[in-house]
Amino acid sequence: MRAHVQNWPSRLWLVRHGESSGNVARSLAEAGGLAMIDIADRDMDVPLSGLGRQQALALGRWFGRKPLSERPSVVLSSPYVRARQTSQLVIGGAGVGSHTGLLELTDERLREKEFGAFHQLTKAGIRSRYPEEARLRDHVGKFYYRPPGGESWCDVILRLRSVLDTIQLQFQCERVLVVAHEIVVLCMRYLIERMTEEQILSIDAAGDVANCAVTEYQFQRDDQGRPGMALRCYNQVAPIEQAGERVTDEPDTPVAPR
Repeated sequence: MRAHVQNWPSRLWLVRHGESSGNVARSLAEAGGLAMIDIADRDMDVPLSGLGRQQALALGRWFGRKPLSERPSVVLSSPYVRARQTSQLVIGGAGVGSHTGLLELTDERLREKEFGAFHQLTKAGIRSRYPEEARLRDHVGKFYYRPPGGESWCDVILRLRSVLDTIQLQFQCERVLVVAHEIVVLCMRYLIERMTEEQILSIDAAGDVANCAVTEYQFQRDDQGRPGMALRCYNQVAPIEQAGERVTDEPDTPVAPR
C-alpha cells in the first residue's frame, strides 16, 4: 500500500471576524426597511465595532488559556481591516508572537465575497433596483448565482482551493488559525469536508456564523490511512460567552432567502 504523507496542519481553526461597524449598519438598515446601508467606508476598510474588539480580545484570552503547544503557530488573515484587527487582538490576547515563533500573514484570497452591484444594498434594495437579478438569484440559488460585477459562492471556493493547497504545502504539522469572513468559513468547510451544494446550503440555512465563533479541525487519518482533517466543532461561541460578551451574527452579505 502506498504510504500517505502527513500534508495537513495538526490543528486548523476557522474564525469569522468580530462584529464590524458594517454588521451594525446592515442590521439597522434591514430593520428599518431601507434600500441602502449607511456606511461610507469601502468594504475592505470597514473596522470592528467596540463590541467586535471585545469579542476578539475574549477569543484571544481563550486561546491564551491553552498550553503554548496548543495555541496557533501560524495566523492567516483576510486583508480587510475588520479581519486584520481581529487577528491582531486575538494574537495579543493569546500571548503569542515573534517570541513564540508565530508566523503572521495576510492573504487576499481570504477576502470577503465581492458583492459587485449589490454592495451596500439590503434585500429590499436589491429587489427594488435590480428586480430581474433578484428573480434570477431566487431561481439559481446563492451557490451559483453571481451578482453583476461580483462573485458567486463557487468563485470564492475557486480561490480558496489554492489557499488550502498553500496550507498543505507550507504549514504541515503547524497549528493554523484563519481569520476571515462568514462565507469563507462556510466555503472552507465545503472544501475540507468534500460537501455538496445541498449539504453546505443546509448548514448555512440553519443559522449565520457568529462573530469570533470558532470552527476547529484536527489532523486525522481515515481507515485507509489517508491524511485529512476531522471537524471537532463548528460555530462554537463558548469563548465569547465565557467572557460575558454578547454573541452577534449579523450577516455580511445582502440577506438572501433561507
